[in-house]
Amino acid sequence: MLQCVDVGVQSVDSYEASAGAEQIARLKRLAAPLRGARVLHLNATPYGGGVAEILRSEVPLLRDLGLFADWRIITGDATFFAVTKAIHNGLQGARHELTAHEQEVYLTYATRNARLLDEQYDLIVVHDPQPLAVLHFHGNGGARWLWRCHIDTSEPNPQVWRFVRGYLEGYDGAVFTLGSFVPPDFPLPRVEIIPPAIDPESPKNFELGDAIARRLLRWIGIELDQPLVTQVSRFDPWKDPLGVIAAYQRVKRAVPALQLALVGSMALDDPEGWEMYRLIQDAARGDADIHLFTNLTGVGNIEVNAFQRLSNVVIQKSLREGFGLVVSEALWKGTPVVAGHAGGIPLQLQDGAGGFLVQSTEECAERVLWLLQHPAEGEALAARGRERVREHFLLTRLLADELHLYGTLLGAQAAR
Repeated sequence: MLQCVDVGVQSVDSYEASAGAEQIARLKRLAAPLRGARVLHLNATPYGGGVAEILRSEVPLLRDLGLFADWRIITGDATFFAVTKAIHNGLQGARHELTAHEQEVYLTYATRNARLLDEQYDLIVVHDPQPLAVLHFHGNGGARWLWRCHIDTSEPNPQVWRFVRGYLEGYDGAVFTLGSFVPPDFPLPRVEIIPPAIDPESPKNFELGDAIARRLLRWIGIELDQPLVTQVSRFDPWKDPLGVIAAYQRVKRAVPALQLALVGSMALDDPEGWEMYRLIQDAARGDADIHLFTNLTGVGNIEVNAFQRLSNVVIQKSLREGFGLVVSEALWKGTPVVAGHAGGIPLQLQDGAGGFLVQSTEECAERVLWLLQHPAEGEALAARGRERVREHFLLTRLLADELHLYGTLLGAQAAR
């Protein structure tokens, strides 16, 4: 049996303050015909990264709305996750092509995980490429199957895409963050566009008093009387942490007291993270104002909440990006953002709300410096960004979109 991730109990009514009563009523209307439907979310890791964060919030709310919802994770060893990371990178356009051995490893674990999936569901939502081939070896079992792709697959490596594409047969549809992410020659006729969203009631995003936030950051070594810029992300080359350090070094010439915090999350399915961590350590060596933190050294959601609230600027210098939840997270807390013009980030920083989009290290440094020198203007930008997040990127909107999709897929099966 595949491991079921334990999640807490949440009430959808607790979101009324952030999302409004009308949105809560809409969720209940959409969920009513789905009461009793058995829904599984299947992914690769219970922690680290946006998918796990969303599922930890979404699954208990689906249960509160009357669905029988589970979240399970596939099994795999270090070799398997190295292969799935290569597939992930290839789908984002990396040049590495899969060897015959890598393909064999991927399919061996897909077969094992298919055998371990022995529960009955009405709908199975498979997240990203790691568990994609499970359907091929399991069969649909009378369920509807959705592939939820969270990454930018607009220009995939052709060889990797051909390999992955073959295992989409049998899916009833796919969900992407943006229409532009749908790969060429996509084989499924049903494609839905549903951007991700943040949970305003999670420990990472709920209201945190200034005194507690300051106490948390002092505890881990941040000097609160010095300016601070922060990037929160996986330690991944696509997030360009070395470019963030280079931009910080440029800004520091004009702001000598500047601090940089790089806050990363080590995930079970990301073996590249440790190599990137070592490269960041090398780049930061000798500069006491560069602070490097991970979830494995005691810096978790509450500390990230404090960083995003108390930083003068949040950076997200992604080169490729599925969505970048941290952009909306920072804006929700009233902090301006400087971010790479990549993937779903422009959707969040649209029409000048929230901060600046950049395409180079030099431009990143210029925008960060401007925000440090013009705090009132930065505060106004962030306030507009917060309202955009409230309107488009809160969990209640994501749930409404997904419940609507589930209802159309399950139809009469939902009435149980």
